[in-house]
Amino acid sequence: MPREDEGKRGPRLRDALRSLPSVDVVLGALESEHAIRGIPRRRVTEAVREALARERRRLLGAGEAPAAAADALEIGRRVVAELTRAGAFSLAPLINATGVVLHTNLGRALLSPLAQERLLRVAGAYSNLEMDIATKERGSRYAHVAGLLRRLTGAEASLVVNNNAAAVLLALESLARGKEVIVSRGELIEIGGEFRIPDIMRRSGAVLREVGTTNRTHLKDYVTALGPETGLILKVHTSNYRVVGFTAAVSSRELVELGRPRGIPVMEDLGSGCLVDLRPHGFPWEPTVPEVVASGVDLVSFSGDKLLGGPQAGIVVGRADLIERLAQNPVNRALRIDKFTIAALEATLYAYEAGTALATIPTLRMLTEPLAAIRRRARGLLRRIPADAQRALGAGVVEARSQVGGGALPTVELPTAALALGTAARPARALDEALRAARPPVLGRLLDDRLLLDCRTVLPGDIPALARALTSL
Repeated sequence: MPREDEGKRGPRLRDALRSLPSVDVVLGALESEHAIRGIPRRRVTEAVREALARERRRLLGAGEAPAAAADALEIGRRVVAELTRAGAFSLAPLINATGVVLHTNLGRALLSPLAQERLLRVAGAYSNLEMDIATKERGSRYAHVAGLLRRLTGAEASLVVNNNAAAVLLALESLARGKEVIVSRGELIEIGGEFRIPDIMRRSGAVLREVGTTNRTHLKDYVTALGPETGLILKVHTSNYRVVGFTAAVSSRELVELGRPRGIPVMEDLGSGCLVDLRPHGFPWEPTVPEVVASGVDLVSFSGDKLLGGPQAGIVVGRADLIERLAQNPVNRALRIDKFTIAALEATLYAYEAGTALATIPTLRMLTEPLAAIRRRARGLLRRIPADAQRALGAGVVEARSQVGGGALPTVELPTAALALGTAARPARALDEALRAARPPVLGRLLDDRLLLDCRTVLPGDIPALARALTSL
């Protein structure tokens, strides 16, 4: 026999469920909400349905005494909060205060003002993407950057695809499908997203031939592995890690001297790739693209959106006959770049040729910015925060270390200045969560019991918005 309270619970629950407003009633209550004026009605309707469904589940799971159902105004407030938090667009700007200059999850390299301008010009007009205006015949989209890459790298020819992994895949498939590719065991790297050189090689149809050991590989190891089935010698620059201590590796020039007399091409995957020597700015030696080309390597591949400071792209430079084989491969059609990549890449390369790269390309500017300038920006940020808010947040400028990121220069830590936050009453983790919910979101890094906002990667134009977000905490 049912208990008395169970009999009473049924009607209360039914009344609560019946009192839920309809979708149309909630939508009517939202008609005058300016905060969501730019959100498409279909998305608002879906958000209302989801909010009503959550409220229905709450009532059903409320136990023996369900509370009254939320009315249309309350449901509307929840919808507005959710849609405002999400914004009209999913991909949106944020403030990078992590201190990682080439942060893969935050989009890697920022484009220069010139690259942004060129993107806008090309996006809003027809262009000569594949048209030779002089002859009124079909041209090549790659011609827009071919001359720049030839002059900047010293290579005979070039090809650009959508990323460096694609460049390696295309080269392996074009030159060594069904043949052996010799690689040092210490260079069988894994890049972001768990993509590994052996996996890419299998996809290309090439056969991996490992030589040497993890820490030591000698020229004689390559000599022993050579045979009639050898299609390519591949050297992979370990740009995202370092093996130190008891090590040995074979230079690019030595591999060229081994492969060329035997008619075996040598390719080097530089990974991050750089066109300028950063040693004058305190960085360790890193092989530049022109240096590797000058060593005689037949093909060199590198990324466009890492140390180069341009758009995502995989750039291959080298011997004209080999580049032509890559270009004629049907796979290239699936990997080709669009007009936006070409526009941004051309502008980026232009800055190198004009001698303005260090000053105008954000990646290089951030990497080489003096500590004194970063410290001034951090102190300027602190001064924008009211004194009472500074005390409540435990805010102060501290010395810290930044990272290059993007799988480039993994052992390099850059001296920087950061705004440190966190107290017993306002713990760092809670502040981190609150700043990520700000508009624009702010991403810092947690270190021990403090939240660091590294000013190396905080753009000067972001300082006012960051100060407002901190003041409102």
